[in-house]
Amino acid sequence: MSKRIRFLLVLALMGTGVYFIYPTVQWYFFVPVHMKELAGQPREKIRDYARSKAQEEWTKLSDLARTTPDAGVPSEIAFLTKKAEINLRRAKENIPAKWTVKDISQAIPRREVFAEIENHFHNDIIALKDLRSRAIQLGLDLSGGMTVTLEADMDSLAKRLDHSPDAAERDDAVRRAIEIITNRIDQFGVTEPQIRRGGEGTILIEIPGEPDPERARSFLMGKGSLNFHIVDEEATAKLIDYQRLNPGYDPENPLFAVDFIPVGSVVRGFYERDAYGIDQLTRYIVIYEDFHVDGLDGNHIRSAQVARDPTNNRPTVNFVLDSEGGELFYKLTDKYKGKSLAIVMDNRVKAYARITAAIRESVQITGFNQEEAQNLALVLRTAALPVDLTISNQQAIGSTMGRDAIDKALNASLLGFLLVVGFMLIWYRGAGFNADIALLLNVFFIVATLSVFNFTLTLTSIAGIVLTVGMAVDANVIIFERIKEEYRLGKSAKASIESGFAKAFWAIMDSNITTLIAAIFLSQLGKGPIQGFAVTLSVGILTSMFTALFVSRLIFDFRTDVMGMTKLSISWRRLQQ
Repeated sequence: MSKRIRFLLVLALMGTGVYFIYPTVQWYFFVPVHMKELAGQPREKIRDYARSKAQEEWTKLSDLARTTPDAGVPSEIAFLTKKAEINLRRAKENIPAKWTVKDISQAIPRREVFAEIENHFHNDIIALKDLRSRAIQLGLDLSGGMTVTLEADMDSLAKRLDHSPDAAERDDAVRRAIEIITNRIDQFGVTEPQIRRGGEGTILIEIPGEPDPERARSFLMGKGSLNFHIVDEEATAKLIDYQRLNPGYDPENPLFAVDFIPVGSVVRGFYERDAYGIDQLTRYIVIYEDFHVDGLDGNHIRSAQVARDPTNNRPTVNFVLDSEGGELFYKLTDKYKGKSLAIVMDNRVKAYARITAAIRESVQITGFNQEEAQNLALVLRTAALPVDLTISNQQAIGSTMGRDAIDKALNASLLGFLLVVGFMLIWYRGAGFNADIALLLNVFFIVATLSVFNFTLTLTSIAGIVLTVGMAVDANVIIFERIKEEYRLGKSAKASIESGFAKAFWAIMDSNITTLIAAIFLSQLGKGPIQGFAVTLSVGILTSMFTALFVSRLIFDFRTDVMGMTKLSISWRRLQQ
């Protein structure tokens, strides 16, 4: 491989690394603390924030339009000029060279201004949520996170077993629930959670990273099950007419008692998600309580994937049932062809559509946004919970280590790295500079690789990174000593470099591959901090071999072939040839 191709390859990898590291740098160094806190709030609070900010800026704009219409557009709402420019272009009117409050007021109708401002602040927070999801998270020991207490509903367990569970059955249900929750949390991209049993029938979960209550809810979404009910269309039509005449209708309120709901049918709310991703009750429909497929959960699902409807490009959840689940679904859809089938989750109707043909194994459901569809498919793949779980307590927690202990550990890691860099410069001089560049790139590539997988960084993970720095130095030491041996024999600088790298290659590969095998096994068998250490060590071994054998060699070749170096600077003392 020529030097040019090798150089372009390194540049391409560095560019890719910058792309993946950028969200982490942006999140931790350029996003204000109050905005980080806001990005971790529930959707309801984000909605309230966007609307309050919109009201505040809309009021300011209205006051300016009334008092000083020729004033310039305030920087806080300068984004409105884009919307105003679009409107003027559509109307084929002139675009002002300098925008004023009066221009904005004339170009954008008053009813649209508020919505535009609200949408802007809402999109800002959503963008921050996305930025956070792509950044490396800090573990519980470094920055804290969120603690969630789950409580097992033993009444639901009794219904599933058809008898009152004894102590052994309750214990087994909680144990299996912990296994499923652990699997879900891991698949949701949350690494190194702390999960343990609490008191009677409780599970304690500590999740690292910025507190986000919606993450905890997504682990339990739908409790791993969906119900499909036939819609009572006659009663639903009457109920829709009744709701039109009685806007405040609530089926739980005795003031709205109706007599057209037949025995065996129940009223359920139909929910749709708004722009903030919050379920909004739009109306009520009537479903047959007995005509359904109950318990169609992860136990009957062989695969579940998210796709797109080709007609409207909306997300769909496609899942394949096993023979038992397929038979249940086929019997219902065959019997009620021409009727509407409602998708019910947590007693909420998410969507309903008419049955045109009997369906046996492959099922496609809609009514979810992209995020919800992905979460639902994941939950369905991870099996149903053996017992219903409810969130009884949820709160943010601080770092498990004290601030002083964290600072000392991080300072020790940084000091160790600087000492290694300094030693290589003093002991190997010019070659040591090559090694230090390779070391810096090694750390860069490690962080970039961890960023790709949204890794959660803990103190033990940092220790793994520091250890790989030492291993990378070890590889460079082996190479440099081989080069010095060849150089003492009277070979030229170029020949010594080629021979030194060739003779050191298999010694480096053997030592690193054996360590990599141990690290991989440790990452698979270990849990928590041990697993984090093993993962960073595995990644570090691969990147250190690349930088020591590829990048360092490229720097040497550049100095000999391009810069014309004829003498080696590879020792703190003069080498005899």
